[in-house]
Amino acid sequence: MQQLDWIILSVTLLSIVIYGVYKTKGSRNVEEYILGNKQTNWFTVGISVMATQASAITFLSTPGQAYHDGMGFVQFYFGLPIAMVVISLTFIPIYHKLKVYTAYEYLEQRFDLKTRSLASILFLIQRGLGTGLTIYAPSIVLSTLLGWNLTMLNVIIGILVIVYTFSGGTKAVNVTQKQQMFVIMSGMLITFFLILSLLPNDMTLSNAMHIAGANEKMNVVDFSFDPETRYTIWSGIAGGFFLSLAYFGTDQSQVGRYLSGKSDRESQMGLIMNGFLKVPMQFFILLIGVLVFVFFQFNEVPLNFNPVNKDIIEKSAYANDYHKLEDQLKALTEEKKEYNLLYIDHLNQNYDNPILRNRLTALSGKERDLRDQAKELIAKADPKAETNDKDYVFLYFILNYLPKGLIGLLLAVILSAAMSSSASGLNALASTTAIDIYKRNLKEEKSDKHYVMATRYFTLLWGVIAILFACVGTLFENLIQLVNIVGSIFYGTVLGIFLVGFYIKHIKATAIFYSAVISQLLIFYIYYLDVVSFLWLNFIGALLTIVIAWLIQRTQPNESPEELQLVHENEI
Repeated sequence: MQQLDWIILSVTLLSIVIYGVYKTKGSRNVEEYILGNKQTNWFTVGISVMATQASAITFLSTPGQAYHDGMGFVQFYFGLPIAMVVISLTFIPIYHKLKVYTAYEYLEQRFDLKTRSLASILFLIQRGLGTGLTIYAPSIVLSTLLGWNLTMLNVIIGILVIVYTFSGGTKAVNVTQKQQMFVIMSGMLITFFLILSLLPNDMTLSNAMHIAGANEKMNVVDFSFDPETRYTIWSGIAGGFFLSLAYFGTDQSQVGRYLSGKSDRESQMGLIMNGFLKVPMQFFILLIGVLVFVFFQFNEVPLNFNPVNKDIIEKSAYANDYHKLEDQLKALTEEKKEYNLLYIDHLNQNYDNPILRNRLTALSGKERDLRDQAKELIAKADPKAETNDKDYVFLYFILNYLPKGLIGLLLAVILSAAMSSSASGLNALASTTAIDIYKRNLKEEKSDKHYVMATRYFTLLWGVIAILFACVGTLFENLIQLVNIVGSIFYGTVLGIFLVGFYIKHIKATAIFYSAVISQLLIFYIYYLDVVSFLWLNFIGALLTIVIAWLIQRTQPNESPEELQLVHENEI
């Protein structure tokens, strides 16, 4: 990195932290610290909701996902707009009417303390892991590509987030996320147009999409019913809907964003805004990954984007075999370039040559074979090595092909995204711990000042825990998948509890509590068996919770008049 990149990176990140502390210092009460005094307008709610979900993992992994597998991942988000409508019509009015600080307060009013505590603990487990991952994701990739110390990066990112989240709570998270989203989207737009400018001179965006299509990267929708196919329109609409419903409707890191809205309407408009913009945003980020793929049809490309794997091979007995594969890939790249230029020439004459398309598809298959052979050699050289390199594709392109200054901006994009999602996570973890665990179980009532300080200290505690999680993290097949897998394992059960609470009034506390415990254990087992795509775990978890609760309730004695009155009082 050049000095200019360091300056841009440092100034961008420090200005966000300083601004957040300056604008939000001195929260006087719990409502101001946890709910931002309920003064957030709809636009800020929408931006904050988007920024919370758009972690560094989104900008590291999504382009790499598209580079290797194409645009099909966008199907994962097809259920999100529907979920936004359901949450706006059902969840938000209930939360606002009950004037809760966290989503889990509702569960005690509807069921009992043990159900509230169970849901809170499940949230704390998965969000604690998730927040650690949002710190770890950029750290592991940046440390690998730039040679920075991994532990140092984890600590620096964690401390930056802790500083302003500790100081200003929800309001600090909200105001900084507007700046972070501006940095993020500016950087991605600049990158998009820059990639186009780096393509051959006579190449249009339409031509680039044709090349991507010839290499099977533009298969956006898959109507397959194969349960082992990870991304289909059915898993996207069904599984994606339930995951979004659980994430945005019951995860405090998101619920806290719209509970701070000025009114029901402001919160609802913020969520609907997210519903309109999220799918196009993810499509755009995936498209950048596809353009990176097109770029490498005309430029030299590594056999594996992870430089650690290159070092492993060079020190092993398989170095010569690997070099032979590199030579084959280099020759194949020249052949691809020649055929792609010829294909572009035909496209400019309004002729989509089917023979050339088939040739490009065949060459793409040969490249995949070479990469698979390379992975096998890496695995032989070091069985513990992570051979999947999806998370390194985009950063490799940034560091090797972007001009000075822009590298610093793109690194600021990645770290800003890490900070925005981590801050929401810490704020939610602290709020849930303070309100649902600490305050609820205190024997005597304390002052508002006491709970503000308690929430601040829990922010610090969870910040340290998240940093520790990040320091012991390990790479998975793809980081963005790992985050969604962690969520899918826990979200379905929690969503099932809330759906019963909202819609099935005759099911009582005992039935839902034991149902949730059984359902969560079954989800662990189903995931261990690996019989369905992880996206279906959300739907299965919610369905199991509802059905088991209904069956248990059938075995319970009829409700007493007092219990019926309690249910009636809790209905909205």
